[in-house]
Order: sequence, then C-alpha cells, then structure tokens
Amino acid sequence: MNVKPILEAITQQHLELITGNRIASKDMPDDLLAMIQRKKNVLKAREAEVVKCNAHVALIRELTIDQKKESDYAVHLQYLIKQRDLIYMEEECLERRIILEANQAVDSLFIHAPEAEEPIESLEREVTKGKGSGVPYKYNRLEAVKYAEAWWNRRNPAYRNFQDNCTNFISQCLHAGESPMIGYPNVRSGWWQQNKQWSWSWAVAHSFQWYLSGTPAGLRAKRVERPEELLLGDVIAYDFEDDGRWNHTTIVTAKDANGMPLVNAHSADSRHRYWSYEDSSKYTPQMKYKFFHILDNT
Repeated sequence: MNVKPILEAITQQHLELITGNRIASKDMPDDLLAMIQRKKNVLKAREAEVVKCNAHVALIRELTIDQKKESDYAVHLQYLIKQRDLIYMEEECLERRIILEANQAVDSLFIHAPEAEEPIESLEREVTKGKGSGVPYKYNRLEAVKYAEAWWNRRNPAYRNFQDNCTNFISQCLHAGESPMIGYPNVRSGWWQQNKQWSWSWAVAHSFQWYLSGTPAGLRAKRVERPEELLLGDVIAYDFEDDGRWNHTTIVTAKDANGMPLVNAHSADSRHRYWSYEDSSKYTPQMKYKFFHILDNT
C-alpha cells in the first residue's frame, strides 16, 4: 500500500482550492476544508489573493497493522500572495495523520503537540516580586527578526527545544535581539534558559504572557490595544478557547499592505502568516489576543 500518491492528491486539491481552481472536494477531510475556507475568507477581507502556491509532502512515520496503515506526514506549503501593490511569500508546515484501510482513507487529523503546563498561581506570585529595573538593554528588533526568519522551520541546536516549541522559539528570537535573561536558576522567576534548564516563562505560552504583562525587571513589554500598533519584533499571545489559559505565541516579522502584522511561529511552523490565525487548525470563534510591544530598558 503506497500512501504517497494519496497524500500528493490531497495536497494538490488543497492548492487548487486555495487558488480557486477547484470549488469543492468530497475527498478532502472536513477539518482541512474548514481551515482552507477560513483562510480564503481572511484573504478576501484583506483584499488579497494567492496567485501561486507550491507544496512538498514528506512522510514522517508509517505503521501497518493487518489491513490498516497509519501514516504521519508533513506538508510544506508556500503561498505567493498579492495584496494591491504588495507581493510576499507566506509559508506554513502542517503535520497530519492519515489512516488507510484497503487503500481508502478512513480517518485523517492534525497532529498537535501537547501544551506544556505549570502551576499558574505560583508563577503569578513570582512575577510580582521583581525589584528595580534590572540590566539596561536596547532591544535589537532587526536581529530578533533575522533570527525568526532564519529559524522559523528549523530548531537551533544551541538551545533545548521541545515538542511544543512555540514560546521557546519566540524567547530565542527576543534573546537574539539582545534582551537579557534574568532569574536563573529559579524556574518560577524571571526569563531564562541555560545549563539545560529553563524558566516557565521562557518555554510556556501562559507563563510567558504573564511575565510580559507584569515583570518590572529584565525583558519588559507594554500591552497595546490594536495589532497595527505593533512593530517588527513585537509579540502576540493567543488564547484559542478563551478559557483563561494562553496557548500560543508569535513574533511580528513583516507588515501587510494594510499595515497589519505578519508573524513567524513554531508549532505549527509558519512564516509571514496573517496575525489573526483564523486559518489555524486550533482556531475557535472565541479566540482572544494580547499584543505586546517590547520595550528598551536604557
């Protein structure tokens, strides 16, 4: 049973649906269809369109039991987007699992890394204890964005990386922008990763947004009300279900023709994705955002 032609056929339908060369597809999984439709709706609202797209499919893992085959695969998608006079490339990497029986797909779903968690109350108390303004620094936005562009779909071996790597990646970007670590070795305090250890705020989305919301020392940020107020190198936090637990973090790496942020992220790896994440497999209508402008401390 060769799964690769089936995956390539599904991916080709994905490309045709995005560009409008296909109107519908009964073979496409419902969750993937819904995600594609949301992406098209957002593009239309932005007066943008995908003028060309490419995809590369790679098998990650295969398991065969009797007549069933379970295959995990990755799709690297590239969208050439035109928005009035602006043309730019958006990229994303999707990981899915397909289950085949007698050469027919019987199930298909996104693979999601489990989110890291920590005791919320303990971190909140630590965040409010900081004293003074910490080490002076000037945030180097250019270097932060350069790092985000270089590593958006790779893992830097100089750092400990995780299955759910979104906030760890953003912390790496900010540190590349010369933001100082502080708090080692207390995992509940500050923002740091060293000696194969890390603070919750470095690697956990919920802890990171609490740190940015209240820290008086080290890396500092100010919340703003609207995404268009953000600059390159600033940060967005996401609560997908509006349940009070913040799930995801991205960094602004470009602006679209309307001056709205385009972001890079890990888990799933994305480059120049529209900030609202309505095309995410984790999107819900209840999704909430926090917008953080990273401050200098000079």
